[in-house]
Amino acid sequence: MPPVSHGTSEGRGEDRWRIRFELHFPYAYEALWPALTTPDGLRGWLAEAEVLERRLGGAVTLRWPAGPFQSIGTVATGRVTAWDVERVVEYTVTGHERIRFHLEPVGTDSTVIRFVNERSGPESERLDSLAGWHAHFELLESALGGRPANWAAWTATRWAALREDYASLSRA
Repeated sequence: MPPVSHGTSEGRGEDRWRIRFELHFPYAYEALWPALTTPDGLRGWLAEAEVLERRLGGAVTLRWPAGPFQSIGTVATGRVTAWDVERVVEYTVTGHERIRFHLEPVGTDSTVIRFVNERSGPESERLDSLAGWHAHFELLESALGGRPANWAAWTATRWAALREDYASLSRA
């Protein structure tokens, strides 16, 4: 599978931006949907879903593990703000604001995920988010291949390299 393509971002007013990724996976959307919408699936690449009511308006609480950037895990709480089974899921949570995954099947064994994260924050957080989502999508690719994230062994090395790549792209 080709590497995860760089995401893009655009300003949406003062200190507000939208991040986009278009990801092509050699898996049917039925395989991707659980990775985006179930506690076991999310744990393999994104975060621990302490609460996940799988329906429009349902509660969601995501906990990112403690790691190189923090001594305690980050917790984001919110709601499921879009739910179209096997097609669209959107979480609106504290700190990350709007996180949307739109799945489009390509034939019977491939899927495109169109991802959007809309939020506010300074330029440094935009670059952090681009690198963070990129790293998480690499983890998703690995989890889909049967190798879920080993959070205890995770380091910031890959994230730091990606952040520098995004900073370089911003300067260009």
